[in-house]
Amino acid sequence: MNVRKLCGIAVVSAAMLLAGCPKGNQEGNAGAKAESLKDYDTALDYYNKALQSSPNNTEFKLKAARVRFEAAQWHVGQGRRLRDQGSLELALAEFRKATMIDPSSAVSQQELKATMDAIDAKQGTAQNAAASAAAAAASDEPKLMSGPPRIQPLSRAPITMKATNDSKAVFDAIGKLAGLTVIFDPDFTSRRISIELGNVTLEQALNIAALESKAFWRPVTSNIIFVVPDQPQKRKDYEEEIVKTFYLRNTVLPQELTEIVTSIRQLLDLRRVQQINAQNAIVIRDTPDRILLAGKIIDDIDRAKPEVVIQVAVMEARRDRMRNIGITPPTSITASFANPGTTSTSTNPSTSSTSTSTGGAATISQLISDPHIFTNGYSLTVPGATASFLMTDTSTQILDDPEIRVVDGQTAKLRIGDRIPVATGSFQAGIGIGATGVGAGAINPLVNTQFQYLDVGVNVDVTPRIHPDREISMKVNIVVSSQTGSTNIGGINQPIISQRSIEHDIRLKDGEVNVLGGLIEQTDTNAINGIPGLAKIPFFRNFFSSSTVDHEKDEILIVLIPHIVRLPSITAENLRSISSGTDTNAEVRLQDVMLSPETPKPQAGPVPAAAPPQVNPPAAQSAALKFEPEMAAMKVGETAILGVVVQNVQDLYSVPILVQFNPAVISVEDVRQGGFLSGGTQDVAIVERVDKERGQAIISATRMPNTPGVSGSGTLVGIVVKAIAPGNSQLTIVQVNAKNSQQRPIQVVTSEATVRVQ
Repeated sequence: MNVRKLCGIAVVSAAMLLAGCPKGNQEGNAGAKAESLKDYDTALDYYNKALQSSPNNTEFKLKAARVRFEAAQWHVGQGRRLRDQGSLELALAEFRKATMIDPSSAVSQQELKATMDAIDAKQGTAQNAAASAAAAAASDEPKLMSGPPRIQPLSRAPITMKATNDSKAVFDAIGKLAGLTVIFDPDFTSRRISIELGNVTLEQALNIAALESKAFWRPVTSNIIFVVPDQPQKRKDYEEEIVKTFYLRNTVLPQELTEIVTSIRQLLDLRRVQQINAQNAIVIRDTPDRILLAGKIIDDIDRAKPEVVIQVAVMEARRDRMRNIGITPPTSITASFANPGTTSTSTNPSTSSTSTSTGGAATISQLISDPHIFTNGYSLTVPGATASFLMTDTSTQILDDPEIRVVDGQTAKLRIGDRIPVATGSFQAGIGIGATGVGAGAINPLVNTQFQYLDVGVNVDVTPRIHPDREISMKVNIVVSSQTGSTNIGGINQPIISQRSIEHDIRLKDGEVNVLGGLIEQTDTNAINGIPGLAKIPFFRNFFSSSTVDHEKDEILIVLIPHIVRLPSITAENLRSISSGTDTNAEVRLQDVMLSPETPKPQAGPVPAAAPPQVNPPAAQSAALKFEPEMAAMKVGETAILGVVVQNVQDLYSVPILVQFNPAVISVEDVRQGGFLSGGTQDVAIVERVDKERGQAIISATRMPNTPGVSGSGTLVGIVVKAIAPGNSQLTIVQVNAKNSQQRPIQVVTSEATVRVQ
C-alpha cells in the first residue's frame, strides 16, 4: 500500500508540473515572437507572465532583463526624436515610460530631467521665476557670475559726433551720450585727439576713441567703464579672466586631447590650459575673448570622425585529384650459380654410409669447364608484382565574408582562422661535454625549445582615410594562409604554411567593387611505372605497368567593397573665419550693426514728450478643445465614439494631445480621423499610442508638410471607447501642444468628458 501511495503522489505531482509548464512556455514563445518583431513592451509583458508561471526559470529571467533594457532604450530613442521635433510634452511622456520600465536606467532619468528643464525654460512662467528666486534666496551660497560685468547704457541710440579735444573729454562726452560714467587709470596720459563719428554704436565709439588714445577700456559695473593705458603690464593687471571647461565628445585617445591642447596653446598663446584625460575635458583660464576663440577652435576640431564599413570577400577553392591504377611488374631478376659438389659411398660388413659435399659458389673456371652447372647449379629470384587501384578526390573551399567598421585614420585588424604553434629552439652545452675519461659525454646537450604561434587563416589589416568627395583611400594588407602539411625538422614536426599575401594602397569610391587578387595555380603530374616496351602497348600495358595521375588546382579571389556610414561633419560655420585681434592682443569683434536710414538721430534741444500708450484691441476668443458629447452612458461591452472638437482656432497645423482615462472602467480601442485638419482635400497623419494599463492615450494629428494651417472649428479626431466595468470615468486632455504652420505654439483651452458605465 505504501508503494502504491508513493506512486500515486508521484503521478499527481508530475501531472501538476506538466499542467503548469505549457502555460509558461506558451507565454515565453509569445514573448520571443514579439521580441523578434521589436515590440519590446509586449515582449516584456509576456516574459513577466511567463515568470509568474515559472518563477525559478532562469531563461525567462534573463530574457525579461534583456527585453526590459531594450524597451527602455526604445522609449528613450522615441523621446529624443520627439524632443528634436519640438514635442517636449510627448517626449516627456516617453522618458517617463522608460523610467517606469527600467528604474535603473540612468540615461532615461537624465533625459527626463533635461526635458523637464527645457519645458520650464520654454514656458518661462512667473511661478517658475518666483520659485527660482525663492530657491536662490533660500540658498546660503551666493551665485557666481558667469563672466565680467557688461555695460547696460541708458540709451542705445546711434552716436554721431565730431570733436577735436582732450582724450578724457572725448571719453566723457561719449559716456554722457549713453548715460555711462567714465573713470581713468592714474597712469593714463591725456592727449589731444580728433574724432569724427557718424551713426555708430556705443562700443564702436569707445573703441575708436581708445585706438586714438592708445588705451583700452573695461566695464567695472553695468554703468561705469574704466579707461587704462594700452600696455602689456596694464592688460595683465586689469583684463578680466574667466575659467571655462570644455567637454569634448569625439576624442577617444589621450593623444588626440593632447594635440588639441597643443594647437590652441600655440595659436592663442594660452598659459593656463589643463587637459583632464579622465573626463575627456579641457580647462582654460584666460580672457573672455581668448576663451571664445578657443571654443571656436575646439568646436571646429571636435567633430565626429568619419566611419566606413568594408566588406571583405575572400574565396579560395582548392581541388586535389590523384589516380593510381595498374600492375607494377618486377623490375629486376637475381640469378645465382652454385658448384654441385661431390658424393661418396663407403661399404663394410657391418655398416654402409654415403656422404655429400657442397662445392659452394661456382667460380668462372668452373662455369667454363663444367657444363652441368647451367643445368643443375643455378637459381633465379623473381620478385612479385604489385597491383594498384587507388583514386583520391579532395575538394576544399574556403569562403569568408566579414565586415569591418573602422574609424577614419585608425587601423582595423581582423583575424579569422587558427593559431598554429611553430617550434624554435637553441642548444646549450650540457655537463661534462668535452671532458675526457670515464663517463665522459654521459650527459647529453640540453635543448631549450620555444614555441611561436602563427595566425593561419584570413588576416586583414586595413587603414582607411575618408575624403569629403565620398572617396576612400585604404592601406590594405591581406594574408590568406593555410596549413598544407608538415615536415620533420630536428625531430620535431613543423607545419608547412601555404600563403597568399597582398599589400598595397588604393583609392575607391563609395560602394565601388575592387578585386585585389585573382590567383590561379594548377599543377598536373602524370607518371608511368612499368616494363619498357610493354608499358606502351594499348591493352597489355595495364598488366605490365601502373600509371599515376595527380591534378592540383588552387584558386583565390579577394574583393573589397567600402561603404561610408559617416561623412566628415564639416559645416559652413566650421569653415568661416573670425576676427581674432592683433598679434599682442587676441580679441573677438562683433559684426557691425547696420543702422537703417530711418533710424532717428539724436537731436539737440528738449526731449519730446512720450506719446500716450495705445489701448490694445480686445483679444480674439481663445481656441478650445472639448469632447462631444461631454456626457455618455454605456453598458459593459458597448463601444462609443467621442469626438475631440476644436473651436475658434487660427492656422492650426498639428495637435499632439495626451488623454487620461480610468483603465478600470473604459479603454481606448481606436482613433479615427475627424476631417477638420484635412480640409476635405489634404491627407492627415494620425499617430496614436494607447497605454491601457496606465490609462493614457497619446494622439497626434498633423497636416502634410509644406501646407498651410486650417482655421475655424470642427472635429479633429474620434476616439473609440469601450466599456469594461461599471463605474464612472473622466476623459481629460492633460497636455496639448498645438502649433501653427510656422511651428509656433497655439494657446488652447481644454475641457473633459464623463463616461458612465452601467
